[in-house]
Amino acid sequence: MPRETAGLSWRRLWPRMLATLKSLLELSMSTRNVIERYFKALADKTGWDSLLSDDVVFTSFTIPSKEIKGKQAYIAATRRFYATIQSFEVRGLIVEGPSACALTRYQLKGPAGLFQSDVAEVFTARDGKIDSLGIYFDSAPFPK
Repeated sequence: MPRETAGLSWRRLWPRMLATLKSLLELSMSTRNVIERYFKALADKTGWDSLLSDDVVFTSFTIPSKEIKGKQAYIAATRRFYATIQSFEVRGLIVEGPSACALTRYQLKGPAGLFQSDVAEVFTARDGKIDSLGIYFDSAPFPK
């Protein structure tokens, strides 16, 4: 193996590569931690909103799609949904850098009784807070 390639010394380049890899792993772990804390707080029905940044952007990709900007606007717009949650299960969580995707199944209580909804939730996290959240789900089971 050559000691120098294209003017780069492996001896100087290797520590930088390891530092970059370590930084990416720490970012992924940090994002995972934020999302896992969010779901734990959601299960406990307290404090989940403390993990949202003040300028969080929420997008519902149902038809028609809807975007809400800001923590207080998001909380106000989703209050009714959060009140219907009876239980939920995180069926999968994929994290890459600041981005995460959770596959969740919610048990909800509507006017006609209990029903379930499978949801794909796409997050980005920065500085220990969720700064964007997008959801994909079938709206058919929801009361009209």
